[in-house]
Amino acid sequence: MIYEGSYFDDGGTISDPTYWYNDVAYYIERTHKLTLDKPCITIKIPFDRLGLDEHMDQVVLSDFALRKWVHHIEALNKLIYNRSRSDKDNGAFYCFRPTNVVLKRNASFVETFSEKRYLCLMITVQLPFKNNDKAMRMLCKMLPKEVEELIANWDRNHLNTVFEMVQKQNRIREWLKHSDYCAFIANGSILPRNKEGSGPLEGALPFASPEDIEIEICGLRGMGIKHGVTVITGGGYSGKSTMLDALNSGIYNHSIGDGREFVLTDQSAMEISAEEGRSIKNINITPFIKWIPQGSAEQFSTDYASGSTSQAANIMEAINYGCKLILIDEDRSATNFMIQDNKMRSLIKREPITPFTERVRELYEVAQVSSVLVIGGSGEFLSVADQIILMDNFVPINVTQEAKRLCEHDKPHERIPFTKWEMERNITSNHFSSYPQGSGTEKLKVSAMGYLMIGDEQVDIRGLYNITSPAQVAAIAFLIRKIAISNQDHIIILHERIKKALDDIEREGVDIVFSSFFPGFERWLELPRINEVLSVINRMKHLNIVQ
Repeated sequence: MIYEGSYFDDGGTISDPTYWYNDVAYYIERTHKLTLDKPCITIKIPFDRLGLDEHMDQVVLSDFALRKWVHHIEALNKLIYNRSRSDKDNGAFYCFRPTNVVLKRNASFVETFSEKRYLCLMITVQLPFKNNDKAMRMLCKMLPKEVEELIANWDRNHLNTVFEMVQKQNRIREWLKHSDYCAFIANGSILPRNKEGSGPLEGALPFASPEDIEIEICGLRGMGIKHGVTVITGGGYSGKSTMLDALNSGIYNHSIGDGREFVLTDQSAMEISAEEGRSIKNINITPFIKWIPQGSAEQFSTDYASGSTSQAANIMEAINYGCKLILIDEDRSATNFMIQDNKMRSLIKREPITPFTERVRELYEVAQVSSVLVIGGSGEFLSVADQIILMDNFVPINVTQEAKRLCEHDKPHERIPFTKWEMERNITSNHFSSYPQGSGTEKLKVSAMGYLMIGDEQVDIRGLYNITSPAQVAAIAFLIRKIAISNQDHIIILHERIKKALDDIEREGVDIVFSSFFPGFERWLELPRINEVLSVINRMKHLNIVQ
């Protein structure tokens, strides 16, 4: 049966808002002070009820459990659904629906209490308006019954299969770290996505590596992409952008059924594009922009960047984050930033832009940053590439030697002097705050239009292609807010401060950054990379950035 724990302390306040059904705990807390009818409930299931090993990977276990739990929430909602009533009138259960990447989340996690381990599942519940009997039935009968169903149907064999797959994914990642390769696409992978982008396209052609560049890792055969400069080319609708998108998603492990389970990429990789209109603060873009009219290219700042200056800044910032693999699609790039052919060089005598073609080899040879480029409209990159893959109706062909022969009689460009790629970027505490100037109340909000608001800042995050979900955006927002309110120093060493915050999250859980003070947030958070946190901070307009 369900019974109430020690609910009030001697002072008459709630001390333990926990209910129990058998040995499963139900911890109830408010989601926000303005939504008292939508509490948050954390369900805590003892490991021994599920036959779990205490030493298993907690993130993989939590991800597996959450994907199973989603189906049970759907079953609960079917029992109470009434299409003639809104959720507020009818009541509803909500849980986080994960994408196909495996990440640390607050919707499902492992907790240790009194030396006993629990698998925890977090949900929110919309209680039916003025219907206490139904609310009690939902919380005290329906929910515990469905949790018991989850326990009864727990599939340890399937869980073991998932663990074995993740272990192989991680072994391949470890191999990549110490090899000549920065990415791997296994034969049989399904790269095209369905219309919703939620899974593999039905009937799509499985990936098959060209035989002459096929490698084997941990018993899997597929295409390896070496460090250096790789060009993916082909006609329209040939699958080249699909391959780049798959490589971009490969920074994270994928769940069974995604089709890209063994598409694995250097985890520091970032997709870089032109981002016209973004804010840039005090960054050296001289490797690509030699001079700026009435401005400084060494300490470049603008509230509204052009396509070329934004792409230059994006690359320089990515290197500063520690990125070792840059992914670029020419369709998302500024043409004048990427290339300048011989005719245009002859015509234009005074050109401030050093095109990416002239820096891409140096970027690898000097800064050890590799590039994978999708190119369909210009042959300028063929002469500087180490490997060239032609996509022909989603079939990859190694055309490196053929392409190099085409470039034999090209007039070589004059080699430009090497540049300085390293830079240190920190901020002052001035204007780095969740409090708008002159206000005693914090402001933190994420807009569905692609903006993050914190204090006086409205940050455009639409150009950040490596963010996986709104839950990750929310985690970034709360993490930046936590750093801002806990800061005691005038100079903030960003890498150090963010790394410490992410280490705390790894150790204590993603929920440590959450605050119920702010309305409008869903309850769910997903762990971000340091790259995306820094990318958001670098797009703030009011910061003082020092080098």
